Amino acid sequence: MVNDDFFLPIAIRLDDAAVLVVGGGEIATHKFRLLISRAARITVLAPTVTEAIAEHADGSRVIWIRSEATDAMLTAHVSDKRIIFAATDDALTNRRVTAAARARNIPVCAVDDPAPSTFITPAIIDRRPVQIAITTGGAAPVLARRLRLAIETLLPAGLGHLAQFMRRQRSDMRVRMPDVATRRRVWEAFLDGPGQEAALAGLDNEALEALHAATETSERAGEVWLVGAGPGDPDMLTLGALRLMQNADSILYDHLIPETILDRVRRDAERVFVGKKRGHHALPQNEINAEMIRRARAGERVLRLKGGDPFIFGRGGEEMEAAMAAGLTVRVLPGITAASGCGAIARIPLTHRDHARSCIFLTGHARADGLLDLAWPALVRRDQTLVIYMGLAPLPELCARLIEHGLPPDWPAAIIEHGTRPDQKVHVGTLANLAHLAATRNITSPALTIIGKVVLHRGANQHTD
Repeated sequence: MVNDDFFLPIAIRLDDAAVLVVGGGEIATHKFRLLISRAARITVLAPTVTEAIAEHADGSRVIWIRSEATDAMLTAHVSDKRIIFAATDDALTNRRVTAAARARNIPVCAVDDPAPSTFITPAIIDRRPVQIAITTGGAAPVLARRLRLAIETLLPAGLGHLAQFMRRQRSDMRVRMPDVATRRRVWEAFLDGPGQEAALAGLDNEALEALHAATETSERAGEVWLVGAGPGDPDMLTLGALRLMQNADSILYDHLIPETILDRVRRDAERVFVGKKRGHHALPQNEINAEMIRRARAGERVLRLKGGDPFIFGRGGEEMEAAMAAGLTVRVLPGITAASGCGAIARIPLTHRDHARSCIFLTGHARADGLLDLAWPALVRRDQTLVIYMGLAPLPELCARLIEHGLPPDWPAAIIEHGTRPDQKVHVGTLANLAHLAATRNITSPALTIIGKVVLHRGANQHTD
């Protein structure tokens, strides 16, 4: 069985290569147009070709061989090619071409037939030397084209001018600024300032002045960035979070940050796991603070990426104070906290005109003696919602004390397990049975507990996802 996920997007150099296109109709013409400005030599094997191909067939750079794709012809013209396109309107012919190419370990694409292909051509946004390729692994080419059109509208026409300007300055910048991290910061400052606009417009002299100005103010000063990553769904990252994730030199993260979010961090940023799980601490908080400060003092832009929001049960306030006390610049970027993110995806409103005029966020951390120290009388009002973070371990006591102080045993409650993630589950019950549900269903963190009549608005037949 062919697995479309195994296609790896790469860029192949063709300026010294010979390429074979089998076919001469409209399908082949599309591939020919893709190749004509990229490949050194193109051979077209077909008895007839379109005018678009024929007008380029000069017998030198573009050779047209007027023949069917017979076994003899394939044997004669396959072996010396860098890549091959099987682009006839006959599926069996295309399969014979791919078989001949694969027998010789030559990359081959059968158009609209990914199963025998060893590569496929993506939808391309061309701002050369900038090229953006979009592929669905051959599963949905129409979707890839739609995505290309959407991205096209976001990219300035002068993007190629900008890339060419930066390419011309690379050698000089390596000499002027040997330190890689410092050089990268200069380029980032250039792109964030007027230099980018000048280069986009082709105003190279103005762009060069802006680059030199960025070079002269390139002191490597470290910073600490406290950034909320949201409850787990990468679509809930803010635009600001994505920007800082792409600019950081190192990232300190915990177990609440899934790989789908870490994948959006700049690839060469150093990753440092400082996570804390229930009953196990990778690093005590004071050591996390010290590591963050040490790196920033060394000139790094340190991204402290935290699940949810750093200032809502994330100890971001402590980390901010420690960094500021060390004399460091600190930036704080809020994130979508678990209560609002998980509640929304689970279709549980936190407030409701009929049932909840207020919402209280609580942490389920117990005291040293294992008991919860909460203002119980204030928590048992029936016109409010309680949201408990980190509340799995003390759940039996929590439910029992709420009942003891006045809430009825059948008071609605829910646990959102792995909220907003693909494996999210919502467990709906009551104060009387919620702890039993958590134990028997082996609910694991991260999990969020919501207590109140708002849980009823989730729907009568949606007790468990």
